[in-house]
Amino acid sequence: MITKTYKRALLSLSFFIFHLSFSVAQTVSSVYQPGVTTEGAVYFLPKTAVSVTVQVEKTTYTPGDFCQYAERYLRIKDVSPTPSVGYRIIAVRQDAVAVPDTAKRYAVKFDAKTSAANVRLSDDGILLGINTEERDYTEGKNQQQEYPHSSLPTPHSSKTNPRQYMNEETLAAGSTAKMAELTAQDIYEIRESRNLLVRGQADNMPKDGEQLRLMLKQLDIQDRSLTSLFTGTYDRDTIQQVFTFVPSQFESRKVIFRFSEKLGLVDADDLAGVPYYIYIKDLETVPKPEPVDPKKKLKQFSGIYVNIPGRLRSTISNTQGMIVTDEYPAGQFGNVELLSGALFNKRYTTRLRLNPLSGAVDRLDAELPK
Repeated sequence: MITKTYKRALLSLSFFIFHLSFSVAQTVSSVYQPGVTTEGAVYFLPKTAVSVTVQVEKTTYTPGDFCQYAERYLRIKDVSPTPSVGYRIIAVRQDAVAVPDTAKRYAVKFDAKTSAANVRLSDDGILLGINTEERDYTEGKNQQQEYPHSSLPTPHSSKTNPRQYMNEETLAAGSTAKMAELTAQDIYEIRESRNLLVRGQADNMPKDGEQLRLMLKQLDIQDRSLTSLFTGTYDRDTIQQVFTFVPSQFESRKVIFRFSEKLGLVDADDLAGVPYYIYIKDLETVPKPEPVDPKKKLKQFSGIYVNIPGRLRSTISNTQGMIVTDEYPAGQFGNVELLSGALFNKRYTTRLRLNPLSGAVDRLDAELPK
C-alpha cells in the first residue's frame, strides 16, 4: 500500500510540473499599446466593407453634315442638329471586401517556448494564419471576394470616313445641299444593288456564297457610313466606378452616389443627380457582447483573438425601388473570442487559418503528442 501511495503521489507531482511548464509556455496576446510590444507582431482582425461597382454607358451624339436634309432626301424625321451626351446605368453590383478593424488591434508576443512564431499577415496587417504554408495562404486568400477591376472606358471600333465612298461628282458639288442630294442618290443605288444581289437578279452575280456574303457586307458598310452624314453618329463607351462603404452599427442608410442622365455619376451631395441608397441591416445572428468598462485595466491573455462574425444584408436602391441585395459575414456585427494559447505549445504542431473576409476560424489543425 505504501508503494502504491508513493507512486500515486509521484504521478500527481509529475502532472503538476508538466502542467506548470505547459502553462508558462503559452502564447500571450494583449490589446495593442504603442511602445509596449517589443518582441512580437501587431495584427488586426477584419471588418466587412461593401464595394459597390457601377457600370455606366456614355453615349455621345454627333450630328451629320447633312442632318438638316435628312427628312427631305431620306424621309428621316426628328434628326437633331445639336451635339449631346447621355448616360445610362447598365449594371450595379456589390462585393464584400475586408478592411482592418482599428478597434480590434492586438499584439502577440513571440516566445521561444511556443510554436506561434510563424504569423502570416495581409498587406494591411490583417491576421491570416499561424504556422500556415504558402499554399494555405494562397488558398485562404482566394476565398475572399475579388476586388472590382479598375475603371477604364471600353474602346470603341474605329469609324470609317463616309467621304471615301463619295464619287467625284459629289465631292465637286458647289453647295452642301447639292452634296446631300447626290449622296442620297448614291444611298438609294447601294440599297438597290443589295436588293438585286439578295434576289439573285444582279447582272454580275458572285460565283459562291462566300463572295456574296463579302459583297453584301461591303454594301452595308457603305450604306451605314453615307447614311450617318444625315442621321449623325453615336459613340458608346462603358465607364466603371467603384464606391466603398464600411457598415457600422450606428449608420444603416446612406446616399452612396447620385446619377444624372446628362452628367453621369456625380457626388453624393450633388443635387443634380438622383440619389442611390445603400441600406445595411444587422441580421443579429450573434448575441451582443457585454459592454466593457473603459476604466478597467487592460490585461494580457493567453491565446489568439479571432472573430465570431455576424451577418449583414446590404441593399442598393433608388427612388424606384430595390436594385440588388446580398448577405455577407461581418466581423463588426459579431464578437471576439480567444483561442487558447495551449494550442501553440511546443508539444503541439498547430496550424491556424482564418477567413480573410470575416476573421473567423477557417481551419484549425493540431497534432496531439503521442
